[in-house]
Amino acid sequence: MEKKKRGSFTGEIGFVLAAAGSAVGLGNLWRFPYLAAQYGGGIFILVYIILALTFGFTLMTTEIAIGRKTKLSPTRAYKEVDSKFGFIGPIAFIIPVIILPYYCVIGGWVTKYVTVFAAGQNIAAAEDSFFGNFIGREYAPLIFFIIFLGLTSLIVISGVEKGIEKVSSYLMPALIVLAVIICIYVITIPGSSAGIKYYLLPDFSKFSFKTVCAAMGQMFYSMSLAMGIMITYGSYTKDEVSIVKSVNQIEIFDTGIAILAGMMVVPAVYIFSGEAGTSQSGAGLMFVTLPKVFTQMTAGRFIGGLFFVLVFFAALTSSVSVMEAIVSMLIDRFHISRIKACLGVIIFSVALGIPCSLGNGVWSHITILGMDFLTFFDFISNSLLLPIVAFFTCLMIGWSTGADYIIGEATKNGEAFKREKIYRVMIKYIAPVLLLIILVFYTLAQFNIIKF
Repeated sequence: MEKKKRGSFTGEIGFVLAAAGSAVGLGNLWRFPYLAAQYGGGIFILVYIILALTFGFTLMTTEIAIGRKTKLSPTRAYKEVDSKFGFIGPIAFIIPVIILPYYCVIGGWVTKYVTVFAAGQNIAAAEDSFFGNFIGREYAPLIFFIIFLGLTSLIVISGVEKGIEKVSSYLMPALIVLAVIICIYVITIPGSSAGIKYYLLPDFSKFSFKTVCAAMGQMFYSMSLAMGIMITYGSYTKDEVSIVKSVNQIEIFDTGIAILAGMMVVPAVYIFSGEAGTSQSGAGLMFVTLPKVFTQMTAGRFIGGLFFVLVFFAALTSSVSVMEAIVSMLIDRFHISRIKACLGVIIFSVALGIPCSLGNGVWSHITILGMDFLTFFDFISNSLLLPIVAFFTCLMIGWSTGADYIIGEATKNGEAFKREKIYRVMIKYIAPVLLLIILVFYTLAQFNIIKF
């Protein structure tokens, strides 16, 4: 009965847009541009695309196939596939539970900047102290965090078809249109050719093993792998939907938006701030450097406003997918209604989100292993638990259950699996090694033992 009652996407387009909405998030729009700039532009992009077509394809296909085959959320799906690996399910549950609160805190920051540009306060936002003053306040970051979490919750409470699929079907096309408009504008800025060359032309002198590790980490983070999201969305996918075709389309969406994000950000920052400006990481690049760039542009308030609306859409579709993964697992485990599951998630997210929101301000004196709350939770979820879940997933399919389990599900409608040989080698040999590298390198980097 449970499997029959399970919500589902209406078809392939709904599934692809929802999954792409999950994959396209803050990782594409603030992490990809500065990593691309930092690791040689074109060479980083080339490595990223190769990894997305092999490593990313393998993990995403595996998770979606597990979800559709079992029609269960991750907490029970792994045990259904192979009882020896049932322990992966609880770990997969913990990851989105940790990610959602701090992701909504960052989403709140984005929401604040949308209102700032809409109110014509873009010049004030360009001041060095603006962002620090905002996140350092006692109540303002909390208010915007609650607003963003509330919007996320409304969509998830509405359900799979009427909520997630419907919102994604509007936001994803809007996101692409906005990205293209901003890219065209940036390209037309006098002197942009130098920034475009810096971004797109490979700098082989900057190619190193760290370039590969950075591209791996970005791809892993960007494509929503090992968070339970793709298994959850796979469980909502109808049997007639082509998994292989869908994964290809999601890859195109994700990689295309990431490259467009770089085209929006890197040339513009390069023109107005030079190469030094492109080396700014995450929050510094988006909330400090970019507002300065927008103030120097013609129609900068309008373009800056569009950019932050774009980031807001991307952040919202991703936070929805993270929350849905948690809600789905709670419904499966405790057989409760969607509303009760959502309320439970909201209460916990507020409790965990408060220290994340205040950790850069009034609670900045409180640290864990030298990290503020948000950085710590990001480290635990993305640098430790994500690679661990993916690693054991590869061991389960590659060495215990067998690749035929996934390939059989992916080709059940008679479709060709053109990358079957790559899949078999990746899932059994290459992917586990790459995941161990990510785990080791990102852990060492977090404690400044090595530098990325």
